[in-house]
Amino acid sequence: MTRLTIGLCLVFALAGLSLFVGVTEIGPLDLLRGDVDAQQVQVLLASRVPRTLALVLAGASTAVAGMVMQMIVRNRFVEPSTAGTVESAMLGLLLITLFAPGLPLMAKMLVAAGFALAGTALFLRILRMVPLRDVLMVPLVGIMLGGVIGAVCTFIAYRWGLLASLGAWSMGDFSGVLRGRYELLWIAGALAVAAWFAADRLTLAAMGRDMSTNLGLNYRATVVIGLVIVSLVSATVLVSVGTIPFLGLIVPNIVSLRMGDNLRRAVPWVGITGAGFVLACDILGRTIREPYEIPIATMLGLIGSVVFLYLLLRTRHNAAA
Repeated sequence: MTRLTIGLCLVFALAGLSLFVGVTEIGPLDLLRGDVDAQQVQVLLASRVPRTLALVLAGASTAVAGMVMQMIVRNRFVEPSTAGTVESAMLGLLLITLFAPGLPLMAKMLVAAGFALAGTALFLRILRMVPLRDVLMVPLVGIMLGGVIGAVCTFIAYRWGLLASLGAWSMGDFSGVLRGRYELLWIAGALAVAAWFAADRLTLAAMGRDMSTNLGLNYRATVVIGLVIVSLVSATVLVSVGTIPFLGLIVPNIVSLRMGDNLRRAVPWVGITGAGFVLACDILGRTIREPYEIPIATMLGLIGSVVFLYLLLRTRHNAAA
């Protein structure tokens, strides 16, 4: 049995456990025996199964999008939430909610993706204008850009009474996921698969414009493909469940420590690790204060910040050595 198969089995085990964690008691043996009532079946099919699928799709796609962003920018400390991408998507979603609230969810997602793409392009433009002498300057520029866009979002939300919506988008939470409200995440999952098909081109693009062009790669088109994947994934996850912090940062770094920078080999592992990490954090958040629930953004923020600090200290230690 290969290690990838073992990883898939662990994710399936966590997904199975997720189905039976919650206020409504549903036991796996009771389900197998058919000893469940109509209310338990409804909870399982309308809430637990969609929530588990949403966790897997959002976790895998967000982690893969983070890795694609790192390959494009050529910096291990960048992800959509540290490059202004998520904040730009939030601005687009806020504006479309303000001026065209009746649009279908798909249309809102596309508008948010367009703003995310524009914000990411602005981030890359700023990087070309600023002398970067330190690897940590890149995420610092992204965080500052995200802070400015986030401040604009807060002002607009305050001015027109949308602070509650803005707060909900800023705090990733799967407690409201129901059947009929998560299906957009299948698009994010498909985009993660698309990233695997484009893996060789993205790996070459990570070598830089001059080197990849000399190898016959259309560098500009490859970067555009990567940015479209990142923007659509960020917008889809934002519209469906809100912001998921740190995931696109720490998971690709953990995988790259073991597997290097070959994107084709790493994408399946990044997707599996991202899905498993989100499932584990969600299960933990539902059990620590049962029957209450800690949002996934809080759990990932706590765990992710510790892992991020470790990666920073490790990078500094290796540089000093």
